Amino acid sequence: MESRKGFTLVELMVVILIVGILAAVAIPIMRGRIDSAKWSEGRSMMGTVASAIRAYVAEKDTWDAGMDGGFANWGTQLGFRDEDFDGTYFDSGMFDVAADYDPNSAPALTFTITGTNTDLTPNEYTLTEAGAWSWQ
Repeated sequence: MESRKGFTLVELMVVILIVGILAAVAIPIMRGRIDSAKWSEGRSMMGTVASAIRAYVAEKDTWDAGMDGGFANWGTQLGFRDEDFDGTYFDSGMFDVAADYDPNSAPALTFTITGTNTDLTPNEYTLTEAGAWSWQ
């Protein structure tokens, strides 16, 4: 009788089953890492806006409430051009600012910058003047 070398059909099916289970576990984990990496672009842009708000208030000693809202309200006032926010995953329309400046209170400057991208999880990040991040 000749000896055959190789794998049986059952052995191959077991290997395919194990690889399928590993893929089913790994793909959701990797998806979360991908979204987190994409959000790093948005968080970087939000940090730049926060620095610009601080510089604007330090120079002008004021904040106009009319600058709250979307990029059209605060973008050019803070010295940005629309193309400055042309990222791979984010653009200027995805950021909102709400700020208040009262030199007689502590802290004198308070602000919240919100970045939204409904294609990613989480959908929204928020940065405050204290440097605190939150997400939804």
